[in-house]
Amino acid sequence: MTTHELDAVLRSRRLYDATAGRTSRTVLHAYSSSFGLGTRLLGARARHDIEAVYALVRLADEVVDTYRGADAAEELDALHTQTLRALGTGYSTNLVVHAFARTARRTGIGPAEIDPFFASMRADLTVRAHDRASYEEYVYGSAEVVGVMCLRVFLCADRSPGQPPVEPSPHLVEGARALGAAFQKINFLRDLGTDNGELGRTYFPGTQAGVIDAEQVADVLGEIEHDVRTARATLPDLPPRARCAVAATLGMYDRLLAALAATPAEDLLERRVRLPAPVKLGVVARAVGVEVLREVRGRRGGHA
Repeated sequence: MTTHELDAVLRSRRLYDATAGRTSRTVLHAYSSSFGLGTRLLGARARHDIEAVYALVRLADEVVDTYRGADAAEELDALHTQTLRALGTGYSTNLVVHAFARTARRTGIGPAEIDPFFASMRADLTVRAHDRASYEEYVYGSAEVVGVMCLRVFLCADRSPGQPPVEPSPHLVEGARALGAAFQKINFLRDLGTDNGELGRTYFPGTQAGVIDAEQVADVLGEIEHDVRTARATLPDLPPRARCAVAATLGMYDRLLAALAATPAEDLLERRVRLPAPVKLGVVARAVGVEVLREVRGRRGGHA
């Protein structure tokens, strides 16, 4: 292959990579305004990688929640297989999988995170009500490992090409898992009506047909508050841009928890609790302000 031919191949590959990245970005911004807002606090590399993680998660979720065809399990298995294959080759004809594989190979995301995620997605096709054990297993695979994927992205954001991924500490992994768990449980409460009425699923152990009483809501809110405290305890150990983004996320969780606590249990089946856009923007602005103040104090301390 001549130098000219090699340059042409590399240009084509860069174009394909960039197109895959834009596809993931489109998926994220089409499905989640809050998640998209949070990613804007990250540097470009981490933002693109988080978009890739989100897009794959959303793609699998759409197979079980939107498609719902008789061959949904086969479609999900095929997506799982495509993803694992792309981890090895660095390439996929599925643009979302391609973008995810590039991120995963650079950040150390592997089967330890991917396999439990797809196992939980498969559970959505067969499990209609959870006991405590299956609930915890589902939350782990559907959300906690996604938190770990995001953590790996944060820790590798400033790595040069070719450098090995950073292995997260157990302390940071615990916080990342807690962040994912809080996100999932909040959405379980917000989506009670849809999950039960449209999808026929009951996630919370001890509830029947999606009906939840005030005591059960209080128990779930207590779990989430514990998860949020665990995640918040790891903030000082995150890279600055990631710390700002996670702090903003936790701030939104705080406000959602307050809104959920103020909503009668019977109303949770009828309407989805949401945060107005000005509230979201205020939370983000506060997180940015806190991080800027931290940086200024750090510089002053360094010159003392």
